Amino acid sequence: MGSTQVTVSAQWLKDNLGRSDLKIIDCRFRLADSQWGYQEYQKSHIENAYYLDLNQDLSDVVQSHGGRHPLPKIDAFTSKLEEFGIIKGETTVIAYDDLRLAFSARLWWLLRYLGHDRIFILDGGWQEWQKLGYPVSNKIPDRVRGSFLPEIRSDLLVDKDYVESRLNFDSTIIIDARSGDRYRGEHEPIDPIAGSIPGAKNIFWQEMTTDDSFLKSKEELTSLWSSYLEYPEIILYCGSGVTACVNLLALFKINISQSKLYAGGWSDWCSYPEHFR
Repeated sequence: MGSTQVTVSAQWLKDNLGRSDLKIIDCRFRLADSQWGYQEYQKSHIENAYYLDLNQDLSDVVQSHGGRHPLPKIDAFTSKLEEFGIIKGETTVIAYDDLRLAFSARLWWLLRYLGHDRIFILDGGWQEWQKLGYPVSNKIPDRVRGSFLPEIRSDLLVDKDYVESRLNFDSTIIIDARSGDRYRGEHEPIDPIAGSIPGAKNIFWQEMTTDDSFLKSKEELTSLWSSYLEYPEIILYCGSGVTACVNLLALFKINISQSKLYAGGWSDWCSYPEHFR
């Protein structure tokens, strides 16, 4: 697999299902119904897949600041990975969801942040797997002990203070991954205040994929990002550090690998009254 490869095909995954060094993670989720993803997983999932929940596993408890999906505590998260038999640096992890890579990209980013590069996303997601009639099951696989000692890549993550310090840097571009109406402050269905970070530009995360959840080609992605590729520093955010990971995934595919995630996102930014004086 190439150094900038971020996805695998359903055909590839089917052909490699029996590999002992491969683990599959189901990341299906719905923000409006936090139980939905695991319920769907229990009904049917890719054969041998485990499940990670956005709220319970890929995030920490919400506080007054830090956003709606703070990054999980590292010890708790790596313990969960070890329960799935994942060995850092050795196990190939394949993540999937059914919503244009929204939640599997969060897992992809987290594993890279913790120093594990052997993480890929199923192109086309659950829908493509089902459409092709590939093996599914309702059996939850056994726990197999792994080993995961994280090596945190702190340069991939920034916080509110760092973003504030970069607002007027000519060498830094800040990209809002939310929909255009939320970016412009015309509509805010989730957070208490509408708007965006001063000076931020907007590239909607759903532009990275086709309607059927395939990541677009390098040529299409390069065209989408062409106005910003010369910036030495690219900072990405969304509402709460989830869908911005789809933009980070796309940038990685076109060889921009050091972009930074403001994980707190708009939900963290708008929790500080001083930003609105």
